[in-house]
Amino acid sequence: MKFEHDNENAVCPLYHRAVELVGRRWTGAILMVLLQGASRFTEIVNAVPGLSDRLLSERLKELEAEGIVKRTVHPEMPVRVEYRLTEKGRDLSGVAEAVTDWASRWLVRDNEVAVDEVVVRELVAADR
Repeated sequence: MKFEHDNENAVCPLYHRAVELVGRRWTGAILMVLLQGASRFTEIVNAVPGLSDRLLSERLKELEAEGIVKRTVHPEMPVRVEYRLTEKGRDLSGVAEAVTDWASRWLVRDNEVAVDEVVVRELVAADR
């Protein structure tokens, strides 16, 4: 992405805005749920451990304001509200996939040992 600044090392303002938007706490997890299809509020809360109703409501409003999420009210009894990604939101699937791939390669789950650590241990054991 070409920078429009005198400083060649300056961060592109569009990149910065995008990272701040999708990088907000809980937003990535919410997007991952919605990438699987339309969801109701409680389905999203239940799919993301630790996410509060207040924060989900806040993030959904932000994403809706950015045109990433569409809120649809179905006039039934009781009223049913669904959230789904717009085309703009679905276009983030490549970003989500890239972050997932990176996390799989570089982050360690609880109680797991990183592959590099295992290799080092095996090499040390072989030298003994």
